[in-house]
Amino acid sequence: MTELPRLSRTVVPAPKLRERVLQFGTGNFLRAFTGWMIDGLNRRGLFDGGIVVVQATPRGLAAKFNQQDGLYTVLLRGIESGRLVETRHVVTAVTRAIDPYVDFEALLACARNPELRFIISNTTEAGIAYDPGDKATDRPPAGFPGKLTLLLLERYRTLPTHGFVLLPCELIERNGERLRDAVQMTARGWGLESRFIDWIAAANVFADTLVDRIVPGYPHDEAAAMFESWGYTDELLAAGEPFHFFAIAPPDIRRELPLEQGDFSVVFADDITPYRERKVRILNGSHTSFALAGYLGGKNTVRECMDDPVLREFVETLLRSEIAPTLALPAAEVSAFIDATLDRYSNPFLKHLLLSISLNTVSKFRARLVPVIAKFVRLHGRPPARVSFGLAAMIAFYRGTEIRDRALIGRRDGAEYRITDEPGVLETFAGLWSQTDPSPDTLTDAVLGQTGWWGCDLREIPDLAAAVAVHLSAILTHGVPAALARLGSGRT
Repeated sequence: MTELPRLSRTVVPAPKLRERVLQFGTGNFLRAFTGWMIDGLNRRGLFDGGIVVVQATPRGLAAKFNQQDGLYTVLLRGIESGRLVETRHVVTAVTRAIDPYVDFEALLACARNPELRFIISNTTEAGIAYDPGDKATDRPPAGFPGKLTLLLLERYRTLPTHGFVLLPCELIERNGERLRDAVQMTARGWGLESRFIDWIAAANVFADTLVDRIVPGYPHDEAAAMFESWGYTDELLAAGEPFHFFAIAPPDIRRELPLEQGDFSVVFADDITPYRERKVRILNGSHTSFALAGYLGGKNTVRECMDDPVLREFVETLLRSEIAPTLALPAAEVSAFIDATLDRYSNPFLKHLLLSISLNTVSKFRARLVPVIAKFVRLHGRPPARVSFGLAAMIAFYRGTEIRDRALIGRRDGAEYRITDEPGVLETFAGLWSQTDPSPDTLTDAVLGQTGWWGCDLREIPDLAAAVAVHLSAILTHGVPAALARLGSGRT
């Protein structure tokens, strides 16, 4: 059998582009998100910009990028409007990759390019943090803010009238503001001149962003067959879902980065908080509401939950009747996002494990669903039934008395599963379930009264404790499937 060629510009011709974007991070997400978008703009004649990829950690993919002349394949598969869709696209926007641990000067040289305007990053949520261990003499500093500070310092010294637009894609709130603060703290810690520190904020735009696309990455089980069909191999193949969403503030950036004209799902706004709340409550919040119930009911993945008519009805009603009314965006936008979310949950190419979703559920419930409960009660004078059921399912899921290897050990049908959360949370639940035959009322009262977990006393929300205790009793007595059926019939 003839050996297949590696993807390169010999296999797929690619245009010569001006280097206008610097991308910190070589991972799957940026390849299938911003890299894919910028390539789309180029193909539509809207941008004409090449991407220089920077390896953010000592172990990255810069060498593989250069071996493939910067080319890689994005494979998008999933459900759109109830239909199965699949597209394959070779991204040709990357001009080269830099490993700053091998050639830090190549990174600094990018700062001296007047055409380079945008800096994109995805260095993990922990990556946007001041690291006092970094030094100005490090080549390179370990942390992303340290590397960025030296890059900006070189820009300030050589092209002070050419600031950058920074688009951090890390999944933290006010990511642009926090990145700016981390860079300025680094500059102060290094004793750099005050004029440079002021220039950081005055001459550069640190945008706040919200990103959304699931990118599982390299499809190991299918890659060989795909390559045989395509006629080339690609070690940078990134497989993801069709859905994508990008919110950016401030809106002035749209003049230089015309993503809206490229027919991408992008919003430029003065404040992206409503879009963050939509994602956190609808996508993440519904996960938190049904994942533990689904697992206790015998399911293992999100897709299995969607294939169960009772669980699917639970999720749809939760989204449309309980979460949607708490959002500030127009009803049509919210409804469309819910439709897309249900399609995403049904994607046969994504295996999203419920146990993975279960990690640190207490803090997730506080951030995602306590605001829903509070807003729903203000609107309707009663707690939302399905969110309350999700809280009861959490208490049942955290049923265990033994902590082993930093996890509370639960059991489903006699088989062990690991419950992972903060040590204090696990110890509290272990203590509660160690009581002799604890009643649903006792368990509910103790959990809802953990003000340190919730930021408030959930027992003070009218009728919430009573609703959760009823659901918990049904789950413990009859099991999740029967308890869900009772909820759907209005018998709880």
